[in-house]
Amino acid sequence: MSTIDTFELKKEQYKLASKVQLRDGFDKIKTVAGISTVFSGDNILACVVVCELPSLKVLEKQTYLLSNPLPYQLGYLAYRDMPAMIEAYNLLEEEPDVIFVEGSGINHPRRIGLASHLGLALNKSTIGVTQKLTFGQVNEGKIIFNNEVSGFEIKTREHANPIYISPGHLVTLGSSLDLIKRTIQYPHKMPEPLHLAHKIAKKKIKEKNSL
Repeated sequence: MSTIDTFELKKEQYKLASKVQLRDGFDKIKTVAGISTVFSGDNILACVVVCELPSLKVLEKQTYLLSNPLPYQLGYLAYRDMPAMIEAYNLLEEEPDVIFVEGSGINHPRRIGLASHLGLALNKSTIGVTQKLTFGQVNEGKIIFNNEVSGFEIKTREHANPIYISPGHLVTLGSSLDLIKRTIQYPHKMPEPLHLAHKIAKKKIKEKNSL
């Protein structure tokens, strides 16, 4: 990605960030989804899994394989991952109330991480979930970035590293924390819909490579 591309994308991100809403875009949550991507060579495979809440029973799963995505660059993950994610999401018959996204929400230099960007694109409530803290610092379980609380550090499994969550779009900080806690299923450390999406994506890309 060239410097001029990054400059243009940064301008777009600032414009989009002003549209992100930290309010709950739902009344009652009956379904939650997890969406994840896996890479192999020049391909990216996105998988979305929809689960019932509170049972976490799988209702639907879809995958989409995309060739030659844009290269990864810190702060611009959406431009690489989002096209495949949107295609996988568009295959769903069961539209979820909330989507857990493998990426940051507002915990981002321009408050428009992958989860926020995807939420805007789909007009859906999204929550970002990562296994590493890319931006900000943790203070008493809260992620502080640019002098504001932008998410939480959560220890979901004993003897395992924590996960980091941040609201994406159409969800509050409080609801983000509550939903993540409601969807952790022992012994997995990630929210169950996201754990399943990543597991299925890895299996699908492995099957493709073995053909």
